Amino acid sequence: MTTPLISLEFFPPKSPEGEAKFAAARRELYALKPRYCSVTYGAGGSTQEGTVQAVQAILSEGVEAAPHFSCIGATRESIRAKLEHLKACGIRRVVALRGDLPSGYGGFGEFRYASDLVAFIRAATGRYFHIEVAAYPEMHPQARSPRADLEAFATKVRAGADSAITQMFFNSDAYFRFVDEARALGIDIPVAPGIMPITNASGLIRFADACGAEIPRWVRLRLQAFGDDVASIRAFGLDVITGLCDKLRSAGVPEMHFYTMNKSGPTLEICRRLGLA
Repeated sequence: MTTPLISLEFFPPKSPEGEAKFAAARRELYALKPRYCSVTYGAGGSTQEGTVQAVQAILSEGVEAAPHFSCIGATRESIRAKLEHLKACGIRRVVALRGDLPSGYGGFGEFRYASDLVAFIRAATGRYFHIEVAAYPEMHPQARSPRADLEAFATKVRAGADSAITQMFFNSDAYFRFVDEARALGIDIPVAPGIMPITNASGLIRFADACGAEIPRWVRLRLQAFGDDVASIRAFGLDVITGLCDKLRSAGVPEMHFYTMNKSGPTLEICRRLGLA
């Protein structure tokens, strides 16, 4: 059984207290020897400078890092300028996304799809950046069909993506099916499953419903039955996600990408149970 690599996702903190917690969490998570850490940002790049600062802090600690980089509402010149800024900051990896259209924007700008962004990055910077893209084992909520979504993923890869991270999921069969279908199209880049630890039932259910990730009925019912019993939710969540990760590891996934929510405990405990800590 192969040992998967680990990568981590964080979000930029918005307060001094949040910054202190973020710094402590990531340093504790470095015990997992992550291949890299990604850092998200808000719609329309509202916190992009905070994202770049967080990435620079991670890089200064000797760990590879990648900012989320979206193109919705942007022009080619604005994207070119941002890429030059990232290069000046010593950043060599990006997570290229279309992004959500912020309120008040009248249109998509000069980039309608993430594949347009990937192609532009390659044309503007050659092989300077390692480009991660998103994958959706259970279909992007705005896709016309599963086949259309798979073709959109293939287009991003053919435009120059190096590897992919999936949306969170709780059904391993959805991931395996997606990868098999991508391989059938000749797409052979690494696809890291995105892992979301379960620590909050109501928040998880809202987020899953919004992004189109299916929570198995038995898991949803158990979470709802716990009510406000946080300890039981966390204990059950650790069992569920550890079981999911064990199936993925047994199948030989190349990497597991943990959505940490800037907390070290759940991810460390899951990896400890798997013998990866």
